[in-house]
Amino acid sequence: MKRKNIVLIGMPGCGKSTVGVVLAKTMGYRFLDADLVIQEQEDRLLCEIIEQDGLEGFLQTEDRINSLINVKKTVIATGGSVVYGKNAMKHYKETGIVVYIDLPYEEIKNRLGDLTRRGVAMKKGETLRELYDERKPLYEQYADITVHGGKISISETALRIKELVFEYIRSNENG
Repeated sequence: MKRKNIVLIGMPGCGKSTVGVVLAKTMGYRFLDADLVIQEQEDRLLCEIIEQDGLEGFLQTEDRINSLINVKKTVIATGGSVVYGKNAMKHYKETGIVVYIDLPYEEIKNRLGDLTRRGVAMKKGETLRELYDERKPLYEQYADITVHGGKISISETALRIKELVFEYIRSNENG
């Protein structure tokens, strides 16, 4: 079996980084947080990039850096806005299995604090609800697998993803 990366996508606050660490341990994979790679390469926090370069500048930077991430056997937690980057998503679809961690809007709203300090890529005046409604179809479009989180623990979510990844690999090897 070819050990592809597992690429986690979803809204900010859905648990990509937290679940990703647990998933990587249970699968014997490395873990990489794409937002931290962006911050390291840019030598700025995400919120500073958005503030200084504007939303479009940030999205271009995010797309460029994500499309150049070259790893194997790694769980990659992406930023919530990665799905706006066509180059990044093409790269991730070629090098990994894309898993969408889907949480209901109310759960996302409850988990998120100050969106500006978190570095959430949003248009001026856009509400969290509008952002959720805009991104959800993109997550669904790119996902190879969708996991509904929120009602189960982090470790249960990681185990569910692991099961679904193996099912996905088996079905694609045989079909």
